[in-house]
Amino acid sequence: MTLWYEGPLAAFDTETTGVDVERDRILSAAVVVQPHITSPPRCTSWLVSPDVEIPAAATAIHGLTLPHLQRLGRWPAPVMEEVGKALAAQCASHVPLVVMNAPYDLTLLDRELGRHRASSLPKYLGGAPLCVLDPLVLDRHLDRYRKGRRTLSALCEHYGVELAGAHEAGADATAALRLVRAIGQRYAERLGELSAAELHARQAVWHGAQARGLTAWFAHTGSDERCDPAWPLRMSGLTTAARA
Repeated sequence: MTLWYEGPLAAFDTETTGVDVERDRILSAAVVVQPHITSPPRCTSWLVSPDVEIPAAATAIHGLTLPHLQRLGRWPAPVMEEVGKALAAQCASHVPLVVMNAPYDLTLLDRELGRHRASSLPKYLGGAPLCVLDPLVLDRHLDRYRKGRRTLSALCEHYGVELAGAHEAGADATAALRLVRAIGQRYAERLGELSAAELHARQAVWHGAQARGLTAWFAHTGSDERCDPAWPLRMSGLTTAARA
C-alpha cells in the first residue's frame, strides 16, 4: 500500500499585498502537482494585475511591483476562476492539498472568490472533500518543544529540504510539498498508518489547540491579539497573528 507521503500530492501557495486575509489581495498563485514521490513536480502559476496599490513592505518580501503586474498579470476575476477550478480538480481526484499555514492562503482565496466571482471556495469544490496537509501544523504538533522560528524557510532548513527562490509562489509551493513528504518520512512511525483524510481531521484538532495556546500566551503578555482556531479555512474575520 502506498503511504500518503509517497503518493500523489498537490500544493498551493500565494504571494499577496499583506497578511490581512479579509482585506489583502492575491498577486500571484501557484499549484504544484506531483503524482508520486519520484515524479517531477508540475507547476501552474498565475500573475494578477491588482486593483489596489501594493505596499512597499510587501514588495520588499516578494519583489512584485504594480508596474510589473500591470504589464504581465491578468485581471483578478479570471485568475481566481482558474485557481478555484484547479484546486477543485485536485480535490475531486482525492489528491491531498499541501498548504503551508493553510488558513492564510485558503482564506485569502475564498475572500478573493467572493470579491471577484461572487462565490466561495466551498462552492468551487462542489462537495468534493478538502483534504489538507499543513506542514506548519504538523511540525508544531510533532516537535512542539523545539525552539526557533517555523517559517517555511526555517522548516525547510530543519528537514533538509531545498528552497530555491523563496517568496515566489511556485518555489514555495514546491518546497512545501517536499517538506510534507520529509515530515512524513521522519515521523513514519507516528503518521504512516494514518490516511491523508484521517490526518486532515487530526490537524484540525491540533491547530485548534495550538491557536488557543497562542491566544492565551498573547493574553498573558497583555496583548489582545487572537488566533482563529478554525482550520483549514476561516469562516469569519478575526485579528490574528501574522502569517508564519
